[in-house]
Amino acid sequence: MEVELTRDEEFAILTLNRPEALNALSFQILREIGEALDEAARSDARALLVTGAGEKAFCAGADIKELRNRSLTEQRAGAELGHAAFGKLDRLPIPSVALVNGYAFGGGLELALACTFRLAAPKAKMGLPEIKLGLIPGYGGTQRLPRVIGPARALEMILTGRTVEAREAEKLGLVNRVVEGDLLAAGKAFAREFTSYGLPALRLAREAVTRALDLPLHEGLMMEADLSTLAFQTEDAEEHMAAFEMKRKAAFKDR
Repeated sequence: MEVELTRDEEFAILTLNRPEALNALSFQILREIGEALDEAARSDARALLVTGAGEKAFCAGADIKELRNRSLTEQRAGAELGHAAFGKLDRLPIPSVALVNGYAFGGGLELALACTFRLAAPKAKMGLPEIKLGLIPGYGGTQRLPRVIGPARALEMILTGRTVEAREAEKLGLVNRVVEGDLLAAGKAFAREFTSYGLPALRLAREAVTRALDLPLHEGLMMEADLSTLAFQTEDAEEHMAAFEMKRKAAFKDR
């Protein structure tokens, strides 16, 4: 299998396992990513970690051999396949963390951008180099990158196709943290900062922040009021407030 979904404690781990091709994204791999994300959504995992096999790459991008000599209809279907696969990360009921252990170019960076958070090894290198092939990003890069680092910096990266190293990516806000040592262990430690909380509140908070990017402020505030009211109706909220008042540890039920 070139896409593996495994379980480690409370975490689902999705691994792109094509190291001989720097974990490049074939159309079949995109389909397998979508299937793995469906399986993760059905599981009782509390967070998803996404990484690439081998020492060199998280994911070096699309498989260029598959992109040539295709009709307009086929090219459009390919873009929609990438959108559908990565869009499942937006709808995943648990937060996701991309562990960028090496190269993340093109579709590889677009996969990382679709995750809730991104951690990078010091050696990681990222970019959207499609312009160098006479192309533009097609798996969400033109939409997600500006939302993460702002439109001016996103345009610079996309129009120049330049490579960004890990420390600069951290300064840009492209990655949340650069971590030394075992990236998987760091990813689990990072995720444990939120996996101890109730899943309903985590989902509502993610939805509120994500939708804020698309709404005028007054509409966003109304949406926040609606979601905040929903949060008060959960069993977890009642338990947490009772535990706070009684000075004891809360026992979340994810309801």
